[in-house]
Amino acid sequence: MSGYTVRQAEERDLDAIADFEVEIAKISFGDDAVDDPATHRKKLANAMKKQPEGMFVAAAGDAAPIGWLWMALNTNFLTGDRYANFRSLAVAELPERTEVAELLLAEGLAFAKRNDITEVTGKVHVGNTGMRTLYRKFGFESTHLSMRLDTRR
Repeated sequence: MSGYTVRQAEERDLDAIADFEVEIAKISFGDDAVDDPATHRKKLANAMKKQPEGMFVAAAGDAAPIGWLWMALNTNFLTGDRYANFRSLAVAELPERTEVAELLLAEGLAFAKRNDITEVTGKVHVGNTGMRTLYRKFGFESTHLSMRLDTRR
């Protein structure tokens, strides 16, 4: 391995993971993205207070995070079934990017297993082929397709 490990995200990581959230927003929403790091930092700080156990970072020792994973545990209000949802996964541009993403995704799946979750979901932008490939490598299957029409055109 490249010397990176995954650990629980901490308050000291908020600036770095807010930057990851900005990048995720730009990939997912383009010109409509919320790209203010302070907005993301505030949202993350609140979420970290409520459910920190699903937030992980990858880093080399005590260095700043080079990867970020956020999973939420949810319950289907109709069936009562519990499931986990990948909210965010991002890795900085570096040579070991794929390896670090795999490390984070594996930790997320281990987190789900520790919580007796039998279904894990994740959304990905259609143009994000790297993430789609990573999901497939771990056995994820496509289940939904969202369609959008921009009526301003």
